[in-house]
Amino acid sequence: MSAFAIGGEHRVRRMGFGAMHLSRAETGRDDAVAVLRKAVELGVVLVDTAHLYGWGANEELIAEALHPYPEGLLIATKVGVRRVDAPREAELCGRPEFLRAQVDEGLRGLRLDRVDLLQLHRVDPEVPLEEQVGALAELRDAGKIGHIELSEVTVEQLARARRVTEIASVQNRYNLLDREHDPVLDACAAAGIAFLPWRPVHPATAASDGAVAAVAAELGATRAQVALAWLLDRAPVVLPIPGTTALRHLAENVAATTLRLDADQRHRLSRG
Repeated sequence: MSAFAIGGEHRVRRMGFGAMHLSRAETGRDDAVAVLRKAVELGVVLVDTAHLYGWGANEELIAEALHPYPEGLLIATKVGVRRVDAPREAELCGRPEFLRAQVDEGLRGLRLDRVDLLQLHRVDPEVPLEEQVGALAELRDAGKIGHIELSEVTVEQLARARRVTEIASVQNRYNLLDREHDPVLDACAAAGIAFLPWRPVHPATAASDGAVAAVAAELGATRAQVALAWLLDRAPVVLPIPGTTALRHLAENVAATTLRLDADQRHRLSRG
């Protein structure tokens, strides 16, 4: 499994695991713990979570399953969303004091003294971006954060943030059938910034016809594996973080790193 050094420091294999789905009510706790432990057993060293996922419960689940953490395991979490009353349930909050408090909550839940990769879950339009990123930079300087990540940002927002501090990675929605953020990925590739696509497998890739199905048949792979292989082929900075609650799908996702697309397959998939 190929690797990439996030922030020039944390060398991780290029297939991570997104833990969001493990917070679903229908996922039993024992099953969720088993999936997390199997992911590490299969060689996954990047686990992505967020305070929003169960309002801290997902972070606590990861600690229950994996603490004390194996050497080299990189836990990434997110802050910047707060709980509010129904019907909204959640809203963005990028005020520095809130970000600081939520980082402390995440550290407690994950049983960490420092979170190696901390992400601003979304940019709060009510707070200057520079203040939000600056607050995270202060936490990094205080030793509570290793590296800073942004989510759902534009090229312009990424550039503004980088004028404040170093940005190690970006997490935007991106997959074979949803390439709105091509310019952001290209900017990350040019700067050597890791790009973690969320929703890396578009539901439409399950269709039984089209280029994805054809390439899957040629490779003896699943359509989801082909979609993940295309992402890995797109740029060396891409680190997909597919999530699943099923051990079988987890193994298939990790195995996608062994697929190799030839020039014709790459062309057909990219053409859509």
